[in-house]
Amino acid sequence: MKKLFAVVVFGVSILGLTDTAFSQNKIGYVNTEELIGSMPEAATATTQLQDYQTALQQQGNDYYAELQEKDSAFVKDSAKLSPAAKELRRTGLIELSQKVQGWQQVMQQKLQEKQQELLIPIRNKALETIKIVGKENAFTYVLDQNSVIVGPPGDDILPLVKKKLNIKEKEAASKGPGVARPKP
Repeated sequence: MKKLFAVVVFGVSILGLTDTAFSQNKIGYVNTEELIGSMPEAATATTQLQDYQTALQQQGNDYYAELQEKDSAFVKDSAKLSPAAKELRRTGLIELSQKVQGWQQVMQQKLQEKQQELLIPIRNKALETIKIVGKENAFTYVLDQNSVIVGPPGDDILPLVKKKLNIKEKEAASKGPGVARPKP
């Protein structure tokens, strides 16, 4: 009888501990895209990226203008040039033409590198702030709202994170149209 009583007490205590452990889980979620988009640093990064893209496009236009100028000069002067000089200029034109043709790909690669350079620190700041807010508010889990398809209900901590980053709701709303998402 004592053994049965001990087993029952042990079973009840295990169930009680398990129930307590699960009931202590506090789940929150945050829309990191919206958060990063509302950060002032993101607007600055976007402007810098657009300026960089404009500069790269201008550089490509300059290469193209140089190619056209050298091609016109070659056509104009070709009758006066020796065969060796013609071949040298033709080789130079081919190299410049290849540079112009490959510039679009180079430009895209440079833009991606610049975007990473500008956005990684902003993303890291956002993620670090999310971790701090999660810890301060005793969240066991904080999920990215855009990554969860099905999950338990939780608390939207976006306002708390924005407050921690000193982002006013009015500023965030004026950055552009937001997407209303239901709680997961």
